[in-house]
Amino acid sequence: MDDNRGRLTRDGIRLYDPGDFAGMHKAGHLAAEILDRIADHVVPGATTGALDRLIEAWVVEAGAKSATIGYKGYAHASCISVNHVVCHGIPGDKTLKRGDILNIDVTVIVDGWFGDTSRMYVAGDKPSVKAARLIQVAHDALMLGIEAARPGNTFGDIGHAIQSHVESQRMSVVRDFCGHGLGRVFHAPPNVLHYGRAGTGPVLEPGMFFTIEPMVNLGRPETKVLADDWTAVTRDKSLSAQFEHSIGITETGAEVFTLSPAGRFHPTR
Repeated sequence: MDDNRGRLTRDGIRLYDPGDFAGMHKAGHLAAEILDRIADHVVPGATTGALDRLIEAWVVEAGAKSATIGYKGYAHASCISVNHVVCHGIPGDKTLKRGDILNIDVTVIVDGWFGDTSRMYVAGDKPSVKAARLIQVAHDALMLGIEAARPGNTFGDIGHAIQSHVESQRMSVVRDFCGHGLGRVFHAPPNVLHYGRAGTGPVLEPGMFFTIEPMVNLGRPETKVLADDWTAVTRDKSLSAQFEHSIGITETGAEVFTLSPAGRFHPTR
């Protein structure tokens, strides 16, 4: 879909009007609500394909569209990435076991606006101590990135805040994938890196819409994409965790479009 709203910065980043925030909140709310609903179905014995079918049914029920079905040939309403899968895990016959950790990523289209968010889940009672710590570090990294997302700061400030925290916990930030601009398109400038030097990159301005979605590995940062051309895994088979919010820059900071209506964004809280 073409997007001719607002104006472009010299870096090619679209600045949306204040009235456009309402559309993003509506789309983000639906995506977050769907992730709230799926939480009770993430149990040992469930398959990732069954979870995806529920998500697709709820998108249709809401009168919305899935942004991922048909995107570059992708056939599912979600990406479900289990344990050492970093991102873009394809739902299918994978059966969850007790203690598995997984990221579920959903993007919906509501009245032409894209709502994109992902969060972590645990199948069963509790994750292992290492997995719980990884999930916490990934969550905190996202929140620190959002805290750095205010006008006058740079995209390098966001990446630096995330990288500094993750590496201080002796974990690593994935370099091969990043956040992105969105609005009335799925992916647009800028690329939002989750590492970097403070004070570098484009300056944040009110009206920018983008995702922050750090992927954090318990081991090394390197990934590889499997033969299906979608599924990315850690090369050292270490666990990986990710949280994602869509945000808009305001005059004073950032508005999060994808807050959990039920307060279920973090699986162990």
